[in-house]
Amino acid sequence: MDGLYEAIGVFFWFFILLVFLCPQIQHKMLKNARLSLISKIERKLKSRVISMIHRQERISLFGIPIYRYIDIEDSEQILRAIRTTPPDVPICLIIHTPGGLVLAAAQIALALKDHPAEKKVIIPHYAMSGGTLIALAADEIIMDKHAVLGPVDPQIADPARGSFPAVSILKAVKEKGTDRVDDETLIRADIASKALNQMKEFIVELTKDKLGEEKARRLAEVLAGGTWTHDYPITAEKLKELGLPVKIGVPPEVYMLMELYPQPAQARPTVEFVPSPYQPPVRRIEGGRGR
Repeated sequence: MDGLYEAIGVFFWFFILLVFLCPQIQHKMLKNARLSLISKIERKLKSRVISMIHRQERISLFGIPIYRYIDIEDSEQILRAIRTTPPDVPICLIIHTPGGLVLAAAQIALALKDHPAEKKVIIPHYAMSGGTLIALAADEIIMDKHAVLGPVDPQIADPARGSFPAVSILKAVKEKGTDRVDDETLIRADIASKALNQMKEFIVELTKDKLGEEKARRLAEVLAGGTWTHDYPITAEKLKELGLPVKIGVPPEVYMLMELYPQPAQARPTVEFVPSPYQPPVRRIEGGRGR
């Protein structure tokens, strides 16, 4: 009987150890698969490939998703990758992000712009806000036909209500009059004015070399001046009209890389389809008639 209890105890602790180790092993296998595929993309594009893909990934014990956005850790890592890339080696940055900290995105954009060799940014799905800012620093933006970028108009934080577009704050103060708003609103309007001017000048700095001063300022006004809401999807065709060097046609290996960043399982129904290459159902022929 004692031997049975001892065996159950060993099995119990083995099970606990397995529960803790399995997520880590799975994550390590995914990471190795990603690095292997990134190396393949590097050989194909003859460039240093850096990816910044923000998805919700199940890496914890209970599968709790980790929400990601552009932060200082991202900028530190990408700056390190750019710094260690030889000056004559092109860089290709794969981006999939909802945006994030302006400071971090600006650091990445400046570092990418300053790299001497050719710089490309690949957008397989979307790169909003700070992701768009980084894309502006590239010599060429490669997008899926239905991928989008987004406006980069500054958002002013409000502790009680989230955030407001800087342009909307300035418009409200102008229409109401400075003598009819409180001091806090005036302070917020001052911050909004500075943030708006800073963002426009930064866009000009990133793009004037390839667009010229006049076109760069028009682009800055459209992207940062409140033309659209902050979540408006700007298509590849619209970006071309704005003068940006956009090319449609993402390498298939990039889509394969995206598959290696799985979304967590959710209780609600999700999208499902027969994996590619898709083959339509074969119609059987019986008695000269199809079924």
